[in-house]
Amino acid sequence: MNALAYGIIGVGHLGAIHARVTSQMESLDLVGVYDTDTARCREVAEQVGVQCFERMEDLLDAVEAVSIVVPTVHHFAVAKLALEHGCHIFLEKPITGTVDEAREMVRLAENAGKKLQVGHIERFNPAILSLKDYALEPLFIEAHRLSPFNPRGTDVSVILDLMIHDLDIILSLMKSPLRCIEASGVSVVSDSEDIANVRLIFENGAVANITTSRISTKAMRKMRVFQKNMYIAIDFLKKQSEVFQLGGSAADTGKGLPVATIGAGDRKKQVFYTRPDVPEVNSMELELERFAQAIERGEHTPVTGEDGMHALEVAATILQKIRHPEDFSC
Repeated sequence: MNALAYGIIGVGHLGAIHARVTSQMESLDLVGVYDTDTARCREVAEQVGVQCFERMEDLLDAVEAVSIVVPTVHHFAVAKLALEHGCHIFLEKPITGTVDEAREMVRLAENAGKKLQVGHIERFNPAILSLKDYALEPLFIEAHRLSPFNPRGTDVSVILDLMIHDLDIILSLMKSPLRCIEASGVSVVSDSEDIANVRLIFENGAVANITTSRISTKAMRKMRVFQKNMYIAIDFLKKQSEVFQLGGSAADTGKGLPVATIGAGDRKKQVFYTRPDVPEVNSMELELERFAQAIERGEHTPVTGEDGMHALEVAATILQKIRHPEDFSC
């Protein structure tokens, strides 16, 4: 693979991480960075040994693809400009500030023939990657994503800041269209929702319960997945998963340590426990590597613009239901 001329637009906390990661990748040739804060731009550029561009347009003309890591409200305008300069786009989550912008962004990227990937990084968490050999057909999902308060990110609701990670994962796992959403949430310390609980009901009867908070005393990022003859516990912070399967014998499951027996007589089954091997990967490096591969090989990006749009559509509906419950019913 030839190294792709690459740029970073926005080098705040997350953008600086993009710069450090891409500067060490063989598939990406980091040409430079841009930020409206020139002092910050120069600081990060010096750290990674690239040019600080004083005009965004000049950076866009010098590269083939960019990471856009600016406040969500600016996603659409910056990404549109990048497309106009012929760049492929890696756009941090959420895809845009509004659903209408997301739909237009997907259309513009398709018409321009450019790749668009949305930065839902939890898709590349080792805990999720370790489950690649399992046939996942969830019937019930319980997700908890709790974080201590951090002023950074409170410009948007906790739905768009944190819950959207779990929305994307759940929507990618479920094999059925979404039928109904129930939601509640409250603002505690900021001007938007700081804690929320959501129930997603799918047409096949599957259900997902999601609780998200950014005013917790400790961090938790866990998901439990239940399906026929299988229970999976996913810990995004510890980056590991545990699998419990039912079977008559080890041969039925193919793997696992017998840990219990349930049922009686002909209905007796053993419970087998497995902790899948976890790949040693840097999640951001992997998602950017997959982005570069999609460009090089002409493939779909692993998290498409449509994926990002779908997650945002659900998030927007959740916000509407929380703020205007009288307007909705399942």
